[in-house]
Amino acid sequence: MNRKEQQRAVQVAVAAARSAGGLMRRSAGAPKRIHAATRHDIKLELDVRCQKLIERRLLTAFPSSAVWGEEGAAGDAGAPWRWVVDPIDGTVNFAYGIPHACVSVALQVRSAESAGGFQTVVGVIYDPFCDELWTATRGAPVRLNGRPVRASDRRRLADAVVSIGFGKEAAALKRMLPMIEHLVHRVRKIRIMGSAALALAYVASGRLDAFMEPRLRLWDIAAGGLMVECAGGEFCPRPIAGAEAYEVMATNSRLRRALERRLRP
Repeated sequence: MNRKEQQRAVQVAVAAARSAGGLMRRSAGAPKRIHAATRHDIKLELDVRCQKLIERRLLTAFPSSAVWGEEGAAGDAGAPWRWVVDPIDGTVNFAYGIPHACVSVALQVRSAESAGGFQTVVGVIYDPFCDELWTATRGAPVRLNGRPVRASDRRRLADAVVSIGFGKEAAALKRMLPMIEHLVHRVRKIRIMGSAALALAYVASGRLDAFMEPRLRLWDIAAGGLMVECAGGEFCPRPIAGAEAYEVMATNSRLRRALERRLRP
């Protein structure tokens, strides 16, 4: 994929994300129809509608591509390009009226050298409640509403703001509780905000210094992980059991070793 194709992909992904974000914003005050619910998660009927809206825009512009998202797959599974979509990241926040959720769209190309056989080359994250749009293409700066942003340069854990996600399974919750107890005495602040994609965008913007979560899916992290890398940070996904499932640590690159040392079992 050349630079011109990447730029067109960014434009299409931005239009798709803004369309879904507009639907989220218009639906924010309306009663929510729950599609499925578990102990620690909610899926809304609006998740499906938002993904279908995104799919139509992406596949109309790139009919020979595939879409792989939280609400299912579409297009040609054997295509050389695939879109990875989280139509509403932070669904529980959104369902409860907390305005901290986003749309995440990434474009990946097949690559024999990359883990999983794909490399992310475009990332778009849109927060419709703050009207903040992050865009990234591999090898170029991350932009927030058109302005270049970078990861922070903080080097001491004592100065760091670290975001943590708990995941949804009992094993993940059990693992994260002692981690919080250990870190809370060693960092400036811990934040639990409820959207992995926004947490990664915040690391890429220097608002957060690190983010960790024990179990995420590819659609949660594809766009944001690229942004962290393009912003000078380190994005460290470790594959775990499950289809496209990962344990994730993202940092400003200066704090990774300190965090790993502190959190080593």
